[in-house]
Amino acid sequence: MLMLMLMLLFFISVFLFILFTFVTSDGDFTLLSKRQVKREQIQDKVVWITGASRGIGEILARQLADLGAKLILSARSEAELERVKKQLMGKYAPDEVKILPFDLASGEISLKEAVEKAESFFSGGGVDYMIHNAAYERPKTTALEVTEESLKATFNVNVLGTISLTRLLAPFMLRRGRGHFVVMSSAAGKTPAPGQAVYSASKYALNGYFHTLRSEQLYQRGIKVTVVCPGPIETLNGSGETSGGNSGKRVSSERCAELTIIAATHGLKEVWISYQPVLAVMYLVQYMPTIGYWLIDKIGGNRVEAAAQKGNTYSLSLLFGNKKRD
Repeated sequence: MLMLMLMLLFFISVFLFILFTFVTSDGDFTLLSKRQVKREQIQDKVVWITGASRGIGEILARQLADLGAKLILSARSEAELERVKKQLMGKYAPDEVKILPFDLASGEISLKEAVEKAESFFSGGGVDYMIHNAAYERPKTTALEVTEESLKATFNVNVLGTISLTRLLAPFMLRRGRGHFVVMSSAAGKTPAPGQAVYSASKYALNGYFHTLRSEQLYQRGIKVTVVCPGPIETLNGSGETSGGNSGKRVSSERCAELTIIAATHGLKEVWISYQPVLAVMYLVQYMPTIGYWLIDKIGGNRVEAAAQKGNTYSLSLLFGNKKRD
């Protein structure tokens, strides 16, 4: 009897520990189990980051420079890239930091020139890591209200430009037999995102393309793919001010970047980064889709209204129809 009681207490303790870990976590269990960056996987490697002029891209550049990476920074604004480069050279002093301004939606000819430049920047080898971080996102609106202009702009950057850049860079990696694509997707690429239908569709497209590409051609030839799906993230603009509005608790951009680098250096195929309740919804949609989609259906209309009122679009109160501003 005593043995049964002890076993029961043990299992209850384990359950409570797992529950507490889940409720307080900011990433999926596999990701959090890795704990630390493998510095040797980054040091002296050439890392190319798109969308590097602000937000997560800028933070990734800082952390990678601190780990000894050689950086290629890309975005549309050359002035913003110069600002980021100046900060890196002053604080972290990496061996070299190159800037390569271009627009992902500029077409294949322009992207081909960008790839050729990136491959030639550092002697002794080309791009080791390609971090697809650039993205286009408009304010939340309903799916049927999205304009054709917004639809095309979102897919040109988030999907077509990213895929085209990959198609042009991948042959170089394949010839070397090494390389790693790190794709900054979104929780909206794993679950429906009411108010962000087109953005969500673009991220679903990225997930499908890169997971298929890895299994079809890259994995067998030594090229890795890591798809990162962050939920709500507190980011910084070019002035160092936080953005994200009144949308509840968000993972910091510094933590998101750290977890992204951990995922990449451990070669994980897909990771989720978020606090609750978004993380729980991702698990539900992944493993119990009927319940997960029912939950999304319940909050969908309320989430769009909350966004219009600049309220919390990630609150559990949306399930009960609470549309008041926070």
